[in-house]
Amino acid sequence: MYWLAGESDQTDQGFIRRFSPRFWTLNFPRPMTASLITTGFDSLQIDLTYYRHEDLCGLIWQTEDTLDHPFHRYQTRRDYRHTVLQFRWQSSGLRPLDGLHSPTLTIEGRDSEGGPGVWYVRLWNYAVGGPEDAVITLDFDALAGGFMHPAEADPVWPQDIDRLFISMVPPEFDGVTTGPLPSARDSQVILSQITVTGPTSTLKIGDGYVSPHDLRIANGYDDVYNQTPERVIWNMLKAGYRGWITHYVGMSHYFNLTWQAGTGRYVVDPAKPALNVAAARWHENFLNLARQFDFQVVLSLSYEILAENIPEDWQQRAHDGSPARTGWTPPSGLIAPTNDAALEYLRDVFLALGQQAADAGLEIHLQIGEPWWWIADGVGAPHFYDDVTTALYGVESGQPVPAPHLLASETATPDQQIYLDWLGAKLGQSTLWLRDQIRAGLPTAEVGLLFYSPQVMRQDAPMAETVNFPVASWAHPAFDFWQLEDYDFVLDGAWGEKTQAIDKIDQQLGYPRASSHYFAGFNLSASTPENWRNIDRAIGGGFKAGFAQVFVWAYPQLQRDGVIYGTDQEQDMTGFHEIRLPVDISFGASGGPQFMTSIVTLASGHEQRNREWQEARNLYDIGYGLRSEQDLAEVIGFFRARAGRAYGFRYKDWLDFSSGTPGAAVSANDQEIGTGDGATVGFQLVKKYDSGGEHHLRTITKPVAGTVLVALDGIVQPAGWQVDLTTGEIIFEVAPTDGTVITAGFEFDVPVRFAEDSLTVTQENFRAGQLPNISLIEVRL
Repeated sequence: MYWLAGESDQTDQGFIRRFSPRFWTLNFPRPMTASLITTGFDSLQIDLTYYRHEDLCGLIWQTEDTLDHPFHRYQTRRDYRHTVLQFRWQSSGLRPLDGLHSPTLTIEGRDSEGGPGVWYVRLWNYAVGGPEDAVITLDFDALAGGFMHPAEADPVWPQDIDRLFISMVPPEFDGVTTGPLPSARDSQVILSQITVTGPTSTLKIGDGYVSPHDLRIANGYDDVYNQTPERVIWNMLKAGYRGWITHYVGMSHYFNLTWQAGTGRYVVDPAKPALNVAAARWHENFLNLARQFDFQVVLSLSYEILAENIPEDWQQRAHDGSPARTGWTPPSGLIAPTNDAALEYLRDVFLALGQQAADAGLEIHLQIGEPWWWIADGVGAPHFYDDVTTALYGVESGQPVPAPHLLASETATPDQQIYLDWLGAKLGQSTLWLRDQIRAGLPTAEVGLLFYSPQVMRQDAPMAETVNFPVASWAHPAFDFWQLEDYDFVLDGAWGEKTQAIDKIDQQLGYPRASSHYFAGFNLSASTPENWRNIDRAIGGGFKAGFAQVFVWAYPQLQRDGVIYGTDQEQDMTGFHEIRLPVDISFGASGGPQFMTSIVTLASGHEQRNREWQEARNLYDIGYGLRSEQDLAEVIGFFRARAGRAYGFRYKDWLDFSSGTPGAAVSANDQEIGTGDGATVGFQLVKKYDSGGEHHLRTITKPVAGTVLVALDGIVQPAGWQVDLTTGEIIFEVAPTDGTVITAGFEFDVPVRFAEDSLTVTQENFRAGQLPNISLIEVRL
């Protein structure tokens, strides 16, 4: 189970020193790169690569914690009076402390009148030592902005501060010149011996720990590159995550670049080290911390590279030459699976990452992430026509590329189908080549593949599956592990399509569950917290299906939305046991439907009524069904097994358990459950209640096995569909055609739980004929 926590839900609090190293962050513009790691309880290290004269990186302390989980955030305390921060500053490869444009502390907040205030505090004015190695002491009661002191002093108002920002620029920075540096410049800053004193130098922090659970976590470097690995790992641990992390290295912050005068942009340079200095340092620290806390890390790399940096001749292109672009902001491009130079670069990055994992003492797990030929919006322009790909097809087939597809929804001609089959084979070959290259360089590495089914398994664009699901290349045991994500299906509630896709993958690829992982999520926007309900359902389905590992995507959204998962998820993610209360006990019970209506009586005597529930909830008392001490003992055992109110169960309501009229046999035409549209394959079982021209629709989530019948336009369907007995969804193998009326007949149970956590009953009173009150209440699923 999950819940969304706020800061008011913090169960335990501890204290940290303000300016604790793990909570600093960085900010900088592309194309420069930088990373931040902690090197001790009182020290941190920044590695930077500058590409342009105007590049500037900021080391930031944020007064309000917006990055940590609400359960674990530190206190917002804008008053910095009586706080003294001291540290040793050591730098190389950037502007020294004593010059113009030297490292400067920018303080943002409000002045004594409450208006916006910004102060520029030159660190050299508070330094003792040399320009690249000095001890700096910042007493917030005596700080002032301005270059020359005391002539230009601008006293800081320390009582209302939002943010502190230490600037770091390359030696060539002069505030005027822009454009590329003669060559990239690697630089470094170390802050050590950090001390903070004074009565306002401590902050409260949420210190509650979620019990460890078996749900795993996914993460991406592009989302946390500006934070310390220590902060990320600690947040995972505090939220109960253990065992496995899938870490996507990303598409925008790990590579080295070179200026290309002809194109006027920086592009990935495969002649340079596969990982830039900042990314290498960050991942080295991250992997060492992962090993320290017994995590295994799957390092993931995809065919995506930030569009502004991808080499022109690596890119997938549409029929008109336009390059493939994802919908992210800024967008990424995609490398063509036929491009040897691009694949060799990905190989080198994989080998560098794998070697880092080995150096950290970890097992090597590398994931080829979402390899595909890009199709815009899933049904739009296919990007199958870059020069490298089309030329290679001519060489291998001896035939010209057929007329290009303008849209993926078009029907392929025989010649086009041959080309599509060839493209699918090339995608598969590219992944197998990467696998073999990784294994040759890192013999102990395990290589897996991440597959995104909603983008590929589309009824409205079948060519997507042809080119992006190469069964012959990917079938077990091609890869050591298989990872599946399907979050579009989950967020749309397309449970039928989701199930159908998983079944097809299982049948055609044949990976055992022991080597298969499932990814649930993700909730892109904070404005849609309701998505976590579907994500939670998908997580539960992943555990129920027996996947070896179930991951939630991803760390930043979990932190932002305050998601907390409880214990025992691997056993029961829905708090429901698929077991029925013995029917001989329920036969004698009493109960029925209950609505909730609020009524306000007006001064005139008229009533204003508001219906609170769309559907009724049934209430039952099973005490009336107990006829013997054996019945009583059976109920007590059943109650213990459900842990009181903790777990729901099935209950047969003898007054209402069938889709038809009372006493009549179930018929496939009892209830209309939907109308076909040619695309939808999943339909929810429902029962309609009519009276006096009004009707009430009831969702049926617990059909009884062996009782469900289905008809299309009145014709019973003996096959071609299945029913999910845990949700009440009918799933067709082929979507019913547009306008087809879908009906069903069934018996069903009611999902209920015990209303109380205790049973009050004595054997003496029971023998004397006094029946206990044992209430059940229907639960929403």
